[in-house]
Amino acid sequence: MSETSIVLQPPRELTPLDAIEPPVIIDHAGKNARFAYAEFFGDQIASDYTRRAYRHAVDRFLLWCEAEGFELARIPPGAIGHYIRNLTTTESKPASKPTQKLHLAALRKFFDAMVQRHAIVLNPASTVRGPVVRNVIGKTPATDPAQARALLHSIDTSDVIGLRDRAILATLMYTACRSGAVSKLRLRDFYSDGRQHYLRFDEKGGADRQIPCRHDLQGYIEEYIGAAPCGPDAPLFRAALGRTNQLSERPLQAKDIHRMVKRRMKAAGLPSILTCHSFRATTATDLLEQGVPLEDVQELLGHADPRTTRLYDRRDRTITRNVVERISI
Repeated sequence: MSETSIVLQPPRELTPLDAIEPPVIIDHAGKNARFAYAEFFGDQIASDYTRRAYRHAVDRFLLWCEAEGFELARIPPGAIGHYIRNLTTTESKPASKPTQKLHLAALRKFFDAMVQRHAIVLNPASTVRGPVVRNVIGKTPATDPAQARALLHSIDTSDVIGLRDRAILATLMYTACRSGAVSKLRLRDFYSDGRQHYLRFDEKGGADRQIPCRHDLQGYIEEYIGAAPCGPDAPLFRAALGRTNQLSERPLQAKDIHRMVKRRMKAAGLPSILTCHSFRATTATDLLEQGVPLEDVQELLGHADPRTTRLYDRRDRTITRNVVERISI
C-alpha cells in the first residue's frame, strides 16, 4: 500500500485591517463604519480582481456623496439610483450597462456589510433596480485557429523568455483558462497521474479545476521548465529580471500576461483588438464548429450555465435571405 503525502498550501496573505485607509465619509461615520469598511475590503472578497473593482466603485460613490454633502447613515432615497443612471467613464462618456451593474452590485454588498456591523440601519441600495442586460453574443473579439498557430510559431524560443511566452500562450489556447488562473499556477500544478499530464487551475469563483494537457502543450511547458528549473512551490511562469533574459522568483501577474500577449500579437501582425480573453472565444468556437457538444465545451470553459458558453460562440449567426424566404405567410 503506497503512502499518500499531503501537501499543505500556504495561507493567502491577509490585508491588515488597520492598513486600509477609508474615505472621509466613513471616518466621520464612527468606529463601526470604519471597521466594516476595513473588514469588507480586507478579506471578505476572495478574488483580488473583484476586490479592486468593488473598492473603486464604492470609493467613487462615497466621494460623490461627500461632494453632495450626504452623511453615510442619511443617504437619501433615490440617490443611488440617480448615481447609477448617470454614471460615466473616465472619458466622461455614459457608462455601459455591465459597468452600471458592477457598480450597483458593489454598493449592495458594501452596504449589506455596513448594516451587519450596525454602522447604518438600512441598505440604501437594496431596492435599486439595475439595468437589464441581455447578450446573445459576447463582445470578446476572437481570432481564428490559423492566426493562433501563427502566433505560437512567431515566437523566438532561443532564450527562456521566449520559451516562457510560448508556453503561456499555448496554455491560454489549449485550456481556454483565464489569464488570472494562469498567473496563479505553481510548478506543482503541472503534474502527471502516470498516464498523462494535467494543469491544476485555481479558477474564478474559487473553483479548483484539472485540465489535461495535449501533447504539444505538455512539450512546450516541459521545454520551458527544463530551461528554468525551480522548486515545486515556485510560480510556474515567472517574471523577468528587469530587461534581462533571466527569470526572477516573482510570478507573472495577470496584467503582465496581458501586456506580453499584446506585445506578441503586435509583433506577429495580429489585430490590436485581440486580448488574452480572445483565446477562450476562439477555442470555444473552434470546438463547436467541429461538432463537439455544447456541454463538453461548457465543462472546458468552467461555466455553470450553458447560456454563458453560447456567448463565446462566434460561428456565423447572421440572418440570410434563404431564411426569410422560407417564411410561409
